[in-house]
Amino acid sequence: MRIDLHAHSTASDGTDTPAELVRRAAAAGLDVVALTDHDTVRGHAEALAALPAGLTLVTGAELSCRLDGVSLHMLAYLFDPAEPEFARERELVRDDRVPRAHAMIDKLVELGVPVTWEQVSRIAGDGSVGRPHIATALVELGVVPTVSDAFTPHWLADGGRAWAPKHELDPFEAVRLVKAAGGVAVFAHPAAVKRGRTVPESAIAELADAGLDGIEVDHMDHDADTRARLRGLAGELGLLTTGSSDYHGSRKTCRLGEYTTDPEIYGEITRRAYGAFPVPGAGGPAAG
Repeated sequence: MRIDLHAHSTASDGTDTPAELVRRAAAAGLDVVALTDHDTVRGHAEALAALPAGLTLVTGAELSCRLDGVSLHMLAYLFDPAEPEFARERELVRDDRVPRAHAMIDKLVELGVPVTWEQVSRIAGDGSVGRPHIATALVELGVVPTVSDAFTPHWLADGGRAWAPKHELDPFEAVRLVKAAGGVAVFAHPAAVKRGRTVPESAIAELADAGLDGIEVDHMDHDADTRARLRGLAGELGLLTTGSSDYHGSRKTCRLGEYTTDPEIYGEITRRAYGAFPVPGAGGPAAG
């Protein structure tokens, strides 16, 4: 059983529509895929409508958080999307992405980069606008060769020359909201140092005490030594360990199913959740 619990669509910063994503997941030989767009559940309905037979969809979201000035992401699985308090907080985070993008574009223009809101908006389409869309604009303009090259202090990394803050959740509050909505909370790529500063392991221990369910261990941004260290930490703290691709379509090099989650861990996630349940495919259009 092949299970990938972290993937993005055009509802946020992926390049596949939700329908394309589930079809490609099935074509890649996955049995389960989670749709975890940034701070939004807008892609769920389309993914469910297109879900092929043989593939199960786990509904979720990746929440933007910040702790002591350090950016981090929290994966939320199988929560009730209509729970009012959690829905309001996701909306606040999502809506603040637009003024933040405008601020970053203004900074880039001041740096001599001829990027425009119209260009970034075209790239984002119907998705929640984010830094990867601005990074794609920089690639189009020939400023950087790849999206990853835009995420440096020289450009869009946290604290970088063109970076601007946005509304983000306190991770302890994020865990509380996810659990209150019947979901399961997993700390995404907690040691991805190539993305910038990471929180100390003591903070992960505090989050575990506050109800965090697990940490994402097997991920392209964790080398073998890091994965081993995180697996040991999870064992000490009683946390679940997941693996996933963090797929973004053509915007990143990772492939669907590049890393996967153990079926027993997946089973425990589904046992803990009560806000929503995995949905098996009834036979959407076949993969093309």
